[in-house]
Amino acid sequence: MAELSSNWKLLQAKLKAQGTSDGPSKRKAINLPTLPAKRPKVGEKTTKQPVPRQKQDGSGHRVRKMGGVQSSAVRHESKNDLSSPSLALWAEDNDISAEDLAEAYGLGLESNTMALASQNDKVNHGFSTGIDIGKYVAIDCEMVGVGPGAHESALARVSLVDFHGRQIYDSFVKPRERVTDWRTAVSGVSQKEMRFARDFEEVQKQVFDITKDRVLVGHDIKHDLEALMLSHSPRDIRDTAKHASFRKFGNGRKPALKILARQLLGVEVQDGSHSSIEDARATMLLFRKHKSEFDVDHANRYTPKAIATSRHTGKKPRKKKDKNP
Repeated sequence: MAELSSNWKLLQAKLKAQGTSDGPSKRKAINLPTLPAKRPKVGEKTTKQPVPRQKQDGSGHRVRKMGGVQSSAVRHESKNDLSSPSLALWAEDNDISAEDLAEAYGLGLESNTMALASQNDKVNHGFSTGIDIGKYVAIDCEMVGVGPGAHESALARVSLVDFHGRQIYDSFVKPRERVTDWRTAVSGVSQKEMRFARDFEEVQKQVFDITKDRVLVGHDIKHDLEALMLSHSPRDIRDTAKHASFRKFGNGRKPALKILARQLLGVEVQDGSHSSIEDARATMLLFRKHKSEFDVDHANRYTPKAIATSRHTGKKPRKKKDKNP
């Protein structure tokens, strides 16, 4: 036992001497993108979680109640576990945007899970700080009736969300004309909200500052921009009411957002009074799910060749005909 103890002390002394001479060794941490989870082998048993039953509409589609999306950090909700922070750090180090990362890995798109929770939305909160907005912003507005017969519309609320559905901005707006119909059953706005509403000029400037130099996503966005008295380059607009492959859901007219959300996302929006945050989020979901189609359509319209042809002929570039009009 004495000999063992003596040898042990000699070994400790030798290791200590080596550590002092060589200096502490350090390993550099390398963050790499997480690889997709391994698929189960054929015949391997897997445990499935029970799925709650969902109501169906008349056409047999499963329908979920549309809600909000977390306004905290983006949750990665695809089938594969890609929630490792190393993935985000790797993308940042290689100048890869959050939008491209989410699109490449399908983050936040699986089963429309980003549409299921609205508890973090803050009504009339104004500008949400601490969010890296990114390239894409979705907008939606709520209107009230003004003038004789309330046939004209005035802005009463505006909401914006980012590519991940997070709330960027939300505000009630004081109408500049006397309201003759609040349209509360549809707009969700009543006179009591006006006590905390912001002036039109303040909201207009804040929305302009957010959307400037970004791609603006909306549904029939012309009316929203008119209500805000703002303009935006057509080249930087993605309108889900005008997208070619969505026309078949409009029966010859512009398809309603409610119908598109039900048919293409399997969620219900505008169930009762509208919410501009909810509608903006649904619009962004539609755009994200069909982003590749929007990109092709945009390229056909705005490539240098298409623009040159338009200037030469004096006509707008023609879009490819949809096989399913």
